[in-house]
Amino acid sequence: MDWIALDKQWLLALNGSQSLFLDSLVKTLTTATTWIPLYVALLYLVIKNSDNARKVLFTVGCALLCVLLAGSLDDMVVKPLVARWRPARDPEIGIFVDIVNGYRGGRFGFFSAHAANTFSLAVFFALLIRSRLMTVAMVTWSLVNCWTRLYLGVHYPGDILAGLLWGGIVGTAMWFVYGKLLKTADVASNFVSSHYTSTGYQYQQIDVVVAVMAYTLVYAILRATVSIYLFA
Repeated sequence: MDWIALDKQWLLALNGSQSLFLDSLVKTLTTATTWIPLYVALLYLVIKNSDNARKVLFTVGCALLCVLLAGSLDDMVVKPLVARWRPARDPEIGIFVDIVNGYRGGRFGFFSAHAANTFSLAVFFALLIRSRLMTVAMVTWSLVNCWTRLYLGVHYPGDILAGLLWGGIVGTAMWFVYGKLLKTADVASNFVSSHYTSTGYQYQQIDVVVAVMAYTLVYAILRATVSIYLFA
């Protein structure tokens, strides 16, 4: 079976639409600055549930390493090395790809840094916090970002799957590193309470993070709705 040809067929099936609403929604959701409130909420969660500065530094440091190893390494090393065209720039199928507002991304797309970055953070925080609600919310956030890349035609499904795989590996590795750092610093990490997860994160403050995600999605929907009337 020709997996490359199949990858291209799947991309064309998933890419774009005739909806101005979806075009605007996707452009908002795929923009990194849209999710700044989420990153601030995650930092708030870490600070509020850490009993000393070292634990905050360990957590933030490992989260930053997730982004560095998952996405930055991809952009600087893997993409130029593999040199697989993004669908929107692929000489073979580029003319068939639905382009949204002229956005095509950079030249190469393997693998997806969006998928790797977001999933590494999702896995890291899921293992760190141990809340089912938080895990579902973070994984959903990552998958929404992956969908936007397919919709925009800047990644093939194979790029996304490879990014998710690498992101999962990085997120898990950083969680192990975090655990080693905690043991070295003799910081307590086990809690038993109906108000806290097993790793000491308060459920009420987890709800704040999930609410920020929901409000960000509402913002993106409202912005897309307004844009239809502005450019109609």
